[in-house]
Amino acid sequence: MKKAENELKKAVALAYNPAGDYAPRVVTKGCGITAEAIIALARENGVYVHESPELVNLLLKVDQDCFIPPELYRAVAELLAWLYQLEQQAGAPGKTI
Repeated sequence: MKKAENELKKAVALAYNPAGDYAPRVVTKGCGITAEAIIALARENGVYVHESPELVNLLLKVDQDCFIPPELYRAVAELLAWLYQLEQQAGAPGKTI
């Protein structure tokens, strides 16, 4: 039996290069098996996985390899700042998604 769309796992991976990007970029995204693979690959590589269904649903609307829209700058900036703090407390070099 197929899961309802709202029950499927969803994932979006972001990348940000402060030396050249003006905003984070959606590098991959998916639902179901694709989302599970994205999350597994991130965890295998020590990338922090943050779960925020509301933010993921908004980011899924952004085309792959495109910068996030200005409307999401604040939400993503707050997430990145929080992740940076976690990494500093852990003393780990930063890899986040």
